[in-house]
Amino acid sequence: MAAKKAKRKTKRKATKKKAAKQAGGRKKSARRTAAKRAGAGKKRAGKKRPATRKKAAAERAGKKKAAKRTSTARPKRAGDRATVNLIARTAEGIRDDILKKRKPDLTFPIRSLSNVSYSKKKGYFEIGKQRKTRTLTVNTVRGFAQTLRLMGLSKQLVETNDFATKRDAYYQSKNWDAAKFDEQSESDTVMDDIEAMFSMGGVSREQLRFVPDEHGGAVAGRLTVLDPDLETGHVERIDCTRFGSGAYSIPSTVEHLSFETKAKFVLAIETGGVFQRLQSHKFWQSRNCILVSLAGVPTRSTRRFIRKLSDDCKLPVYAFVDCDPYGFSNIYRTLKVGSGNAAHVSQFFSVPNARYLGVTPQDIIDYELPTHPLQEVDIKRAKDALKNDPFFQSHASWRKAIEQLISMGVRAEQQALAMWGLNYVMDEYLPAKLRRVDQFLP
Repeated sequence: MAAKKAKRKTKRKATKKKAAKQAGGRKKSARRTAAKRAGAGKKRAGKKRPATRKKAAAERAGKKKAAKRTSTARPKRAGDRATVNLIARTAEGIRDDILKKRKPDLTFPIRSLSNVSYSKKKGYFEIGKQRKTRTLTVNTVRGFAQTLRLMGLSKQLVETNDFATKRDAYYQSKNWDAAKFDEQSESDTVMDDIEAMFSMGGVSREQLRFVPDEHGGAVAGRLTVLDPDLETGHVERIDCTRFGSGAYSIPSTVEHLSFETKAKFVLAIETGGVFQRLQSHKFWQSRNCILVSLAGVPTRSTRRFIRKLSDDCKLPVYAFVDCDPYGFSNIYRTLKVGSGNAAHVSQFFSVPNARYLGVTPQDIIDYELPTHPLQEVDIKRAKDALKNDPFFQSHASWRKAIEQLISMGVRAEQQALAMWGLNYVMDEYLPAKLRRVDQFLP
């Protein structure tokens, strides 16, 4: 009897075990089925929402594009590669000196009129051989660090195809701890030193990607400016005859521009008022020329624009400036040959083939122009030009004109021609002058 009970008990256990096993199998099967259904649902959802994949692809493309913009890959343009290599070699030289336990130094040309030479053949100021050396010492460590940080910023700007104004660079330095600049005048000076140092390797400040805060002058007339987009390469054709009463504004950097024109010459004008009159009455149309407003002492971009336009299109440049020592020695001289403290970049920014159309001291007499007395500062500037400026010293006709102005004791503005009528400048004065180009001052 006991044996039968034990046998029945064993059978019941086996039955329960078998039932549990079957239940477990059914659960696993249910889970697999649910998983399959979920996968099928996801596939169906993917088919119904292709925009989701497109969005993801767009995000990936955007990330790649952003990475490309911030990449420090080797620049594509030869000029940019040369700039980066020059910065890198300078930094490597300093590092090597430090590793060899030598005091590293940087050498800069002295930027002053006393260190300038002028050659009629080349037609612009050249920096002389005088140099100054900045050695890393306890007293110069801050300036040295600032110089290297600005060089590093320049390298980054070139590699990312970006730029910074002088003001931008000053504020960037606020992240440089002890090397930050306290005033912008400090960062401007260091930037000028860097440009002077690299100019010996044929690199200008614009190639270092530091650009002026202000734009250049205005342009009107028979000229089409070809302005390619730096990212897409699409070329925008800018017709300078189609600005109505306005004008095309020269950008801060002009190296990427090219030109199409059938004009005969470029007329560079000191004052905005005379430029506006000639533009409004389309003087450029009747004389087949290009008008450029200098707006006082021309900016670097204005000078570079005129130089590039003149070289590329083989155009003469005539300057129309006030008759005073400032107009002669600051405005016209800077346009034609450069200046003493920027002679290291005159090869890029001067316009050697520029000629002086007027107003001249003789014009004051011939056209009976109203005048103003020369001030002490005017006389000092004129005498300084005769005594120290190699450009005026090299041209007897200019010495004669300046001496004549000093003896007359007066000066005249180009707008003084309005005494004879508002449009006298374009109806009489300029046409008469343009018939005697060979008599222009050099």
